[in-house]
Amino acid sequence: MAQIATKFVKWDVPELTTLRESRVYKLRERLNSGDKLNREEKNWITRKVRESIYFSRGIALNGYHFDFSDILKRYFVKQYGQIYEYYAIDKTALRSVLYGRIEVIVEVSN
Repeated sequence: MAQIATKFVKWDVPELTTLRESRVYKLRERLNSGDKLNREEKNWITRKVRESIYFSRGIALNGYHFDFSDILKRYFVKQYGQIYEYYAIDKTALRSVLYGRIEVIVEVSN
């Protein structure tokens, strides 16, 4: 069973159990128990991972890192003549968080 979250800051933060009602905690808990996610939840995780300034494959909340690297795939996206690297659950979720014309999306195996 994967860990729900890890503390990544040096200062004191409330216990992880205080975040039990947060959306990211509930989704990580569901994934750990083997449940499947619906489209809206996949899009939400992909959006939050893309917006994260601390981690490329996780979500930060109140000093804790919720790691989703076990379900995220690596993609290269060509857009406006440039190539960008993103992590997303699938291409559909990635397309939902990107704006503008997408020339090509390529999944990169690790």
